Amino acid sequence: MKLGAFSVSLNVKDIKVSKDFYEKLGFTVFAGDLEKNYLIMKNEHSLIGLFQGMFENNILTFNPGWDTNAKKLDSFDDVREIQKSLKKNGIPLNQEADESTNGPASIVLTDPDGNAILIDQHV
Repeated sequence: MKLGAFSVSLNVKDIKVSKDFYEKLGFTVFAGDLEKNYLIMKNEHSLIGLFQGMFENNILTFNPGWDTNAKKLDSFDDVREIQKSLKKNGIPLNQEADESTNGPASIVLTDPDGNAILIDQHV
């Protein structure tokens, strides 16, 4: 199963303080909008999303169809195929994609320790 680019989406208290902290670790702003309280920061192939006031807990995020530069991959597993595989393997989903559609869609599941996993396809 190809899940695509991986990032950690962090629920931060003060996005400006977090931005400054991660810049000191060598991350640079890759995408997002500080005024809208979200930034995607990158250090080589590592991606961290900073989100202020958008969700309660941290989230593990996968982006099928994207590489670590948010460039479309020629070959990838569509989120609906990933969903079918997860369901076949008995993994419950908190949010499902409409399998009658194509293109952008997302699913959400929770690991055994309560960590949210977002599989978010943008292409």
